[in-house]
Amino acid sequence: MAVTPIRSADRPSARSEGFVVPDEAAPHELTFMQWPVDLAAYEDRSHRDAMRDVIAEIANTVAEFEPVVMLMGADHIADARRRLSRNVEIWDVPTDDLWCRDSGPIFTVNDKGARAVTLLNFNGWGGRGTYGRDGKVARRVAQRLGLPLFDNDVVGEGGGLETDGAGTLLAHESSWVNRNRNKGSRAEIEDALLKAYGAQKMIWAPGLKGQDITDYHIDSLARFVRPGVIAIQLGPPEPGDVWSDADYATYDILTNATDAQGRTFEISILPRPPQWDWVSSHANYYVCNGGVLASQSPDAATDAEVARILSDLYPGREVVFLDTDLLGESGGGIHCATQQMPAV
Repeated sequence: MAVTPIRSADRPSARSEGFVVPDEAAPHELTFMQWPVDLAAYEDRSHRDAMRDVIAEIANTVAEFEPVVMLMGADHIADARRRLSRNVEIWDVPTDDLWCRDSGPIFTVNDKGARAVTLLNFNGWGGRGTYGRDGKVARRVAQRLGLPLFDNDVVGEGGGLETDGAGTLLAHESSWVNRNRNKGSRAEIEDALLKAYGAQKMIWAPGLKGQDITDYHIDSLARFVRPGVIAIQLGPPEPGDVWSDADYATYDILTNATDAQGRTFEISILPRPPQWDWVSSHANYYVCNGGVLASQSPDAATDAEVARILSDLYPGREVVFLDTDLLGESGGGIHCATQQMPAV
């Protein structure tokens, strides 16, 4: 498991070179995804095949809105090609699993129309998952695209960090200030993340360690819609329940927080369906060109209300619900399986 000290080196960073990770709702050139390969992550081949069908459906749906590139080793292309639409391009970049939000490239842009990749040095969520190939995905994509790399030694995952693209980051400490990923202090980790994303201000909430593989990624709970606006999924308070307590701790912090421009937040609450596993979160939606893809829940009334809220938050975009229960059982959702490359 690769865990390294955070170095406050003076070497170039995205921020020092004038690059920033844009808001997800900014226009995309395409979406990257990863093909699930590692059998150790699944019960058996039939389980993995079912997951491949889910990933293919997500990719095919995103491809109705914007181009999609699916990453995988060459030996899996024949199987994938028969599941994927012709609008999905396949690149020979070997993968272990499907979580492109965490192991895929994080793209930065500057005002001159250039792109670069900033590294989060994926280590399998603190050594809990296989990452021999996934740990190399970001570098391999950058190399294929001929893009420069920024590396500030911080270790973590894209799903553990939200950015408004205008200087503000949001994260759960549990996913970053954690010895299974980083040896530095919170201040050192914050400094490295701000440099990596080209941002100026971090908002921390405690989160929850050790209850899931991610140590509670923020993108399953709270999302920047645009600067000054946040969507958060909340159910009725359940005092003493560790998840509910963590959720409301984050909410309380956000109601009192300000962004990099000093603004307080407008917060929209996405209702939580009854009896739905937390990782199958409505908050784990993906914003693509002209669309918002969200997970379907067992409760049609809640889905209808979420669709109304998301339509209001993202006017002009079509809200599409997909059955992603298999992703939820494995610890993630649609956002976890996708990674945007911003247009320049």
